[in-house]
Amino acid sequence: MVQPLDVADRLSRGGRIHELSSGGKALGMNRVYRLFSDSGSRVLKIYGTQARERRERHALDALSDVEGLPTVVDRGADGELHWALFADAGKWSIGTLPENPGLSRKSGEILRNVHDSSAGLMSNLSRGIDQDWVAVDFVSTFRRLERYRRKLGISADLIEQARQIRPPFASEPRSSHTNPEPENLIVDDLGNITLINWEWATLAPPEWDLSKAAWLIGIKSGPSASRSLMEGYGRALDPIQLDRWTVYHAGMMLVFEAENTLRSGTGGFEYLVAELQRSITGAIGPAPAEA
Repeated sequence: MVQPLDVADRLSRGGRIHELSSGGKALGMNRVYRLFSDSGSRVLKIYGTQARERRERHALDALSDVEGLPTVVDRGADGELHWALFADAGKWSIGTLPENPGLSRKSGEILRNVHDSSAGLMSNLSRGIDQDWVAVDFVSTFRRLERYRRKLGISADLIEQARQIRPPFASEPRSSHTNPEPENLIVDDLGNITLINWEWATLAPPEWDLSKAAWLIGIKSGPSASRSLMEGYGRALDPIQLDRWTVYHAGMMLVFEAENTLRSGTGGFEYLVAELQRSITGAIGPAPAEA
């Protein structure tokens, strides 16, 4: 059976290979390599499933006119392994660089251009992820999280507080990335930014992308970077709505940790529990003033 490293070795043509993926050996996870040659470097992505390759290919085709997306050099399949070779977008990310308002502003501009693109090219769904979907999934997320609270060290009181939060406001679904975390915003030596990993792109409310990016960039790089991202996007989320979205995102990410990452023996999720607690307080809003 062909192994991912066999594909990387063949495509590198004897050049140096460096694995970039973290935790990629888990079942169904992607493997990512940087391939070096005399002419430069390329990034090879070997998909955990064919469906992932198909979804990302469709999203990149639909958004081909949007700047800031990865450039595909080649695609193929070796046995059951489906892969794509990309131009190397850079060795840094928003998450690994010091706070840089300019880069954050550019990241916001990319998100805005994605959301302004034609939704019809992304999907033929009649609705996509809309307000009704968010309201139902918000409740479902914390019902699922309840099963894992002991494994994650979450108190029953915190789960109950999360359940009492009103689901965030979701406007009309648009073409969306759905996971614009800082590590997916790649930066090259010239300061160009590329938004990678489009396997979960779909029609979703723009608040989904904007809130997740602003929240996680704020954690990684600081509040100034978060504000700059929203400036670049051209819209600042209401703080209470941002915290309601953060409650939702943190809950979903904790469920993912419990159902996937913890099985492979890795952790690093404690900050999500702290962020869930913090955002619950903000999502409630200020207490009414006394008469």
